[in-house]
Amino acid sequence: QAQLVESGGGLVQTGGSLRLSCAVSGRTHNNYPVGWFRQAPGKERRFVAAISWSGISTYYADSVKGRFTISRDKSKNTVFLQMDSLEPEDTAVYYCAADPSMTRVQSTPGYWGQGTQVTVSS
Repeated sequence: QAQLVESGGGLVQTGGSLRLSCAVSGRTHNNYPVGWFRQAPGKERRFVAAISWSGISTYYADSVKGRFTISRDKSKNTVFLQMDSLEPEDTAVYYCAADPSMTRVQSTPGYWGQGTQVTVSS
């Protein structure tokens, strides 16, 4: 069973930065593609970014391209989401997720973390 634990959320002003971390455990699951999703109040959960198990391939939602960067440190079994130039519209609970399939990890991943709150004040 994969376990994913997010950290790094918090309150930041518009234009600021935050780095989220997702610790992945599980003997094989730390080799899975990992994605980040977010859910704002009253809205559906939406895809944000994903990274392949090798770290070579990355994918982003249009709304965060050029501002967010996803990366992974395989030695630490951790995936990061660096968020720069944050806007109030980025306020949401951010979830990391994992799946053996690079396609599913961007849409309906099988494993989820518990989420971490990011609030961007104007």
